[in-house]
Amino acid sequence: MKDNSNVGNSINAERSNWSFGGNVADSFVDHAADSIPCYHEGHQLICELSDFFVQPESYCYEIGVSTGQLLRQLAERQSHKSNVKWVGIDREESMISKAREHCSGFDNIELHVGDFLLHEYQKADLMVSYYCLQFVPPRLRQEAFNLIYENLNWGGAFLVFEKVRGPDARFQDIQTIWYNGFKRKNGLSAEEILNKTESLKSVMEPFSTQGNLDLLSRAGFKDISTVMKWVTFEGFLAIK
Repeated sequence: MKDNSNVGNSINAERSNWSFGGNVADSFVDHAADSIPCYHEGHQLICELSDFFVQPESYCYEIGVSTGQLLRQLAERQSHKSNVKWVGIDREESMISKAREHCSGFDNIELHVGDFLLHEYQKADLMVSYYCLQFVPPRLRQEAFNLIYENLNWGGAFLVFEKVRGPDARFQDIQTIWYNGFKRKNGLSAEEILNKTESLKSVMEPFSTQGNLDLLSRAGFKDISTVMKWVTFEGFLAIK
């Protein structure tokens, strides 16, 4: 029997079976902003950091483009540079449908439904993943980081933002209690918070800061820096 539960923002999710499909796209941005500290500020930071890497003729990718909010902001910020191509990939048709609406009017934005691990890439100067790779099964996580490294030009950048686990049990307890409080302050009920936690079992598997650094390092990145951190959420800049 299905266990369908409200996780906030008019989204229902089954236990251990969270999905970005269905009607999630309709309220995704609001739900993400209620659940992720500095959600919009992270977008702004990525846009500003893109100045250092996007050049005329650049190919740039967002993996897990969702509704296209960030990709449109990037394209707008770099619109004065000629022939930049922006490519967004998402496995959910409903997300890409919203992204097409949001990015309409930008001839240099391409949107694709599919598995980013199977996509045929052009060599890129910028790749972005905004709270996406934490949903890639651990058995495929290194493959994902390897693929991104291989498809960057030398000097190109990978901006990856992830939820991160604490380095030990005490820090993880602190982070979990703080995070539940953060969501309560944003209007989510205790039941909705618990339902979301239940829905993410086996679906989202965050690594620690060190775990993400190890993935980047094994992929080949040597120049890596944290560019944003808010307790249990962290953004990394890795340059090939």
